[in-house]
Amino acid sequence: MSHNSFGHLFRFTTWGESHGPALGCVVDGCPPGIALTEADIQPFLDRRKPGQSRHVTQRREDDAVRILSGVFGDERTGGQVTTGAPISLMIENTDQRSKDYGDIRDSWRPGHADYTYDAKYGVRDYRGGGRSSARETAARVAAGAIARKVLGDTITIRAALIQIGPRAIDRARWDWDEVSRNDFFCPDAQTAKLWEADMDAIRKDGSSVGALVEVVATGVPAGWGAPVYGKLDADLASAMMSINAAKSVEIGAGLEAASLRGEDAADEMYLDENGRPAFRSNHNGGVLGGISTGQDVVVRMAIKPTSSIRIPRQSLNRDLQSVDVITKGRHDPCVGIRAVPVAEAMVALVLADHMLRHRAQTGR
Repeated sequence: MSHNSFGHLFRFTTWGESHGPALGCVVDGCPPGIALTEADIQPFLDRRKPGQSRHVTQRREDDAVRILSGVFGDERTGGQVTTGAPISLMIENTDQRSKDYGDIRDSWRPGHADYTYDAKYGVRDYRGGGRSSARETAARVAAGAIARKVLGDTITIRAALIQIGPRAIDRARWDWDEVSRNDFFCPDAQTAKLWEADMDAIRKDGSSVGALVEVVATGVPAGWGAPVYGKLDADLASAMMSINAAKSVEIGAGLEAASLRGEDAADEMYLDENGRPAFRSNHNGGVLGGISTGQDVVVRMAIKPTSSIRIPRQSLNRDLQSVDVITKGRHDPCVGIRAVPVAEAMVALVLADHMLRHRAQTGR
């Protein structure tokens, strides 16, 4: 199986399966001399890990990360720092229940990658989806924490859940501080309360629901990205679409841009009080011609409903017999909730890579 790596100068490769002994990643291209310990990574994994509320999977994983290589510290360095060598990270799996998946060993779950993995490889790990499981995203979040260290403190990357099923937030009530106060990473306290009842009903029905995640990166300087096949927005779209269950990505106005007139879509420019170029709007999501403008980089990602549900769905087995599939086990009724820190991580990884690419090309 190839294509488990992402990035160019800042590159990471993930490894491991949902029900294997461990999973992790190797981060290559991290500059030397950056202070890095497990404590810099763990808080981001803690935001993503399962079992933190009744609205997500009840699988219990500590998601404790270990750094196996690529760092060194003594009295000369003044603490543990990156060496420039590949950084290997490992997260042990401790709460697998593989027996939950015995009934679907030879059946293809509708909406899952079961059939496509069989069609491509002729073999699949049916235990929790194996490599296709969203469990793989824990390694991405760990790698994203290193990317944030590379980017430094001048760039802030934040994400929020802005819609679950048909119910969206009221943007007039957007409060970034509220994101950490509820179980949904929601910036609108009133909508978060409504989602609680929505999710309880979905879970009771044995079904699932989709969601919309928005990521905002503030402090990205103008000039990152390379036309024509290394565009910043193209790489962001690729990164977001690589996340499990992602079905669409928008940059800036996104699909709404199709309904705008030219005079409305064009982000007018002016000189700010410091004599620097500025914009009166941000329909382009902080990217023009594939290059960052210096505005907030805004990305949205639609996540489909979790395919593992208790409602019988008609499918086929490997003998091409018709079967009804009911998925047992512990699953997220809305996988979009825990996709929020994953989306942040992928944006951080893309930006770190583009920062180093920009520096390599321009020397600044």
